[in-house]
Amino acid sequence: MKKTSPTIGLVLSGGGVRGVAHLGLLQVLEEIGIEPVVYSGTSAGALVGALRAGGHSVATILDFFKNTSIFKMSHFSTRKPGFIDSDKFIPILKELLPDDDFGALEKKLYVTATDMVRGRQRTFSHGPLIRPVLASAAFPVVFTPVEIEGHLYTDGGALNNFPVEPLTGECELIIGSNVHPFKDLQPSDIKNTLSVMERLFHLSIHHHSVQKYHMCNVVIAPQELAAFATFDRSHFDEMFEIGYKAAHAKRAEIEALL
Repeated sequence: MKKTSPTIGLVLSGGGVRGVAHLGLLQVLEEIGIEPVVYSGTSAGALVGALRAGGHSVATILDFFKNTSIFKMSHFSTRKPGFIDSDKFIPILKELLPDDDFGALEKKLYVTATDMVRGRQRTFSHGPLIRPVLASAAFPVVFTPVEIEGHLYTDGGALNNFPVEPLTGECELIIGSNVHPFKDLQPSDIKNTLSVMERLFHLSIHHHSVQKYHMCNVVIAPQELAAFATFDRSHFDEMFEIGYKAAHAKRAEIEALL
């Protein structure tokens, strides 16, 4: 029998396709008999959180990642800022989230996105579901911003890649999963202006995420994921296994907290 508690929350970071590693943690929690009742996610974490809160199995979510093509010709945007049109994924997500509503989920979910117009973070937790999830996962430049209520929203990771805040005060036990590791570089790796900008972007994300680890009871943050690029679609099983092993290594710690 599964152990359920209204106090168990799970925060899921952004990290592109490395979000598959979140599923490894979910698999371990399932084996322990734990089902979080509150999820908070950004970007890939928002997608995993929405599908899990919608009642889908780890296997189904993994298949979704594997079988959903991003860079199809039919997904490219026209007359929008960004290469891939985020709206093209609405019917794809509706197949798994047909009600398109936070209220229809089996578990509570918080989704973080960045309001480009007002220059601030917004956390969604009620009303239409799919557009906020797509907005949260709209990696800048690659995906087009998503319009919600007259405002343009983009990747939640730009301002908060580890959105633990909605869970504080609501959950007595918070488990964090960070799949956006910080990779060490050599001076020779900083070759051009673009590499400088990218490095600073990752520095900012890493710094702000690590500063919030103390708000969790336990954090799973496998450094091995640094070997994979944000859109590396050729190692899904390996990334899942890395997440699983990292979570399994802390299984005793999680069980002790319960």
